Amino acid sequence: MSLIDSHCHLDRLALKKIGTDLDGVVALAAENGVSQMLCVSINLENFPEVLRISHCYENIFSSVGVHPSDDGEEPSVAQLIELADDPKIIAIGETGLDYFYNEGDLEWQRERFRVHIRAARSTGKPLIIHTREAESDTLAIMREEGAEQVGGVMHCFTGSLEMAQQCLELGFYISFSGIVTFRNADELREVARMVPEERILIETDAPYLTPVPVRGKPNHPALVRHVADHIAAQRGVSFEQIATATSKNFQRLFGTPLISG
Repeated sequence: MSLIDSHCHLDRLALKKIGTDLDGVVALAAENGVSQMLCVSINLENFPEVLRISHCYENIFSSVGVHPSDDGEEPSVAQLIELADDPKIIAIGETGLDYFYNEGDLEWQRERFRVHIRAARSTGKPLIIHTREAESDTLAIMREEGAEQVGGVMHCFTGSLEMAQQCLELGFYISFSGIVTFRNADELREVARMVPEERILIETDAPYLTPVPVRGKPNHPALVRHVADHIAAQRGVSFEQIATATSKNFQRLFGTPLISG
């Protein structure tokens, strides 16, 4: 049995609060059955550190992309394609739309999303998509730009069941974070019960969104086991079944080897 944290930000962990260094975090993850991690890029400025981390560990992979809310350097298609030309880069993103933290004319955000999809199509690497309060525009751009040609994952999914179904129809996986364990997440738990097992991924989004029952403590990849455990309980299946299924799903989507935990 092994687990995979399909989305974390190892370059941003609160290491002092966790009480260890990155080697210790990776060791703690292994002790809890986490065999692989995907360290996700959110801007170009810190991308070299994200890539460096993935090259330091056999079981850590990375992505390249600019978060929809980031106000740093704007990426181009050519730049993303060039930066993605590394065996440790297995995805483009995170990208998408976030209308919760942004106001006014957001055409720049929609254009940034289109740039990422075009880069993904050119490289053949799947997308990591973030969407918040932008369901219709997210789906429209995914369809207009042919995102289904490369597929990917709807990261830290918090949308409606209808949104999930449309993303599934486009060939995307649905990833659940610690939010699914929160007390007020009944609608999201219903989505977690309905998504086909062969299309579920799990993540921590560490250092954010620490799951129940360890809310209030710093998040890190070892804690993805709580997400798996909660989804298993909601679906009425064993922890081992969800761990195995989500690990196989990750390998199928991103083409990584299954490394035992």
